[in-house]
Amino acid sequence: MGKWKDKKEFKDRVYYFAKEIDIPVNLLALRPMMNKWASCSTNGNLNFNSELLELDRKIGDYVIVHELLHFRVPNHGKLWKSLMTVYLGDYEKIEEKLKYLRI
Repeated sequence: MGKWKDKKEFKDRVYYFAKEIDIPVNLLALRPMMNKWASCSTNGNLNFNSELLELDRKIGDYVIVHELLHFRVPNHGKLWKSLMTVYLGDYEKIEEKLKYLRI
């Protein structure tokens, strides 16, 4: 799939999935993060690690959907896993790759 062209392309993808999942986004930011790939708040704020721009877009999609689903499901239980499958298919392969990437 390749790397992201720029921040705009990444943000457009966030808004695409937010619309698909029906999640209102209040604030969206890409910034350096030392210990995680993304974070979200209950008031609709999303922060993504700017290092994602250097990674394959499939990994970005995984992080985007993962974070957006936490607005609906706060844990990684059966429902969350089912929804990940609905939006990304075999997401577990991407999840494995992400485990080996250092933040």
